[in-house]
Amino acid sequence: MWRKGRKALLSAALCLSLAPVAAAQPAPTSPPPPVGTAPPPRIAPEVSAGGVDVGGLTVAEAAVRLEAALGRRLRSPLTVVVARRRFRVQTRRIGLGFDSARTADRAYKAGLARGPAYEGFGAPVEVPVAVRFSRRKVRRLIAGIGRRVYLAPRNATLRITVRRMIRRRSYGGRKLVEYRLRSRVARVLLDPKANRTIRVVRRRLAPAITSRSLARLNPTVLTIDRGGFRLRLFKRLRYARSYPIAVGAAGYETPTGLFRINSRQVNPAWHAPNRPWAGAYAGRTIPGGAPNNPLKARWLGIASGVGIHGTAEPWSIGSRASHGCIRMRVPDVIDLYGRVPLGTPTLIR
Repeated sequence: MWRKGRKALLSAALCLSLAPVAAAQPAPTSPPPPVGTAPPPRIAPEVSAGGVDVGGLTVAEAAVRLEAALGRRLRSPLTVVVARRRFRVQTRRIGLGFDSARTADRAYKAGLARGPAYEGFGAPVEVPVAVRFSRRKVRRLIAGIGRRVYLAPRNATLRITVRRMIRRRSYGGRKLVEYRLRSRVARVLLDPKANRTIRVVRRRLAPAITSRSLARLNPTVLTIDRGGFRLRLFKRLRYARSYPIAVGAAGYETPTGLFRINSRQVNPAWHAPNRPWAGAYAGRTIPGGAPNNPLKARWLGIASGVGIHGTAEPWSIGSRASHGCIRMRVPDVIDLYGRVPLGTPTLIR
């Protein structure tokens, strides 16, 4: 009986000693719940590109929206209007491309740069669209337009006849200012809201010689009418006065053409040519003012050995009497001499 009770006490003590050990063992743990995929980031509110609101969209969603809203317009042709002529510029010819994904990424980064403190107040953010094109091709294309609309200026011109001066008036030219048009084209290509029709005014090109400057360049003109035996004087291309003359005899004709007064002398010496008609004076020099000098009072040289001079034979005026020179009465040649500078155009017909 006593032995049975002792065994029961020992069993109870053993159970009590093993209980803390059992309690100290860790309980089995369950596996952690699976971690969910993070949602894609979204563009901040009130951010737009090319006038298209992309706030609250993911970058991928924004790219789709931008392509749908802007792609077709950005790739559409431009029209350049110059001098009532229209030139169509196909964007594919200048290598234009619109990158909607890059534009959406710009919008996302612009929203991040704005910071969280922005939310709820402040101005909206507008980012530029990502458009690329070849500036070299734009330059070449506009240069082609420039060549087609170029109008060269025309200078005033003068046609001298024995009786009057005929002026053809000048007009200004027109030139495309290419660098300005290139700048405008670039702005339109980068802005989907811009008008795709560009109107251009050409720059005026002034002529180098106008009708007014033509008169200034020709202050004095002489014409010699061999058949009518008249010398006419024009000042600033307007008729001033005329004088009777004698011209070359048959076989000694006064040369024709357009010349310029190349020398001026008072009481010129006569260097007699070594010709039979010079007689005893052939090869000699007769001093100016000498009685036997046929070049009286004044000399206006025109060509080699030919000029305008006074004569001691006033009765020869109105005939073909000289050896090629233009004879004038002495008072007339003195009057003319003071009116005619060196270089004066002289037409002989």
